[in-house]
Amino acid sequence: MSTLFQNYATVLIFLHVVSAVIWIGGMIAIRVAVHPSLQSIEDPKIKLGKTLEIVKRLFHVVIPFIVILIITGVIFVFAGFKTPLVHIKEAIWTIMTLNYILMYIKRAKAEKLFKSDKLADAKEQMKLLPSLLLPINIALGMVAIYLGVELGGK
Repeated sequence: MSTLFQNYATVLIFLHVVSAVIWIGGMIAIRVAVHPSLQSIEDPKIKLGKTLEIVKRLFHVVIPFIVILIITGVIFVFAGFKTPLVHIKEAIWTIMTLNYILMYIKRAKAEKLFKSDKLADAKEQMKLLPSLLLPINIALGMVAIYLGVELGGK
């Protein structure tokens, strides 16, 4: 792995950073721009349907970038990056990935309920995404990016 890193360090770091930016940036855009705009839709069924569609699209866009983050992070560790900051970043990305999986499952359940015309139950499944789960991942992602910058500066 260290040979892989030595030969492709710039590409690996670029892929790692771009993946983080796309994942975190996508979540920020959804939470700060898209979610508030959706609140102006008065029909609850249309609002929930659009929310489910938008979140599904974001989740499918970020899957490959989450995988790239994990792969590049593992390469960095096996290439010799074993400082405490690296382990903290690993823990943060792991928590974020588990939180992402929880959000993915909740959205999928909500879509199933929505398609069965169980709007209240579908809305209940989605309730924690914008108010808790997404903000947690945004905050953790910002910390991970900061730690990455800190690591790169040494």
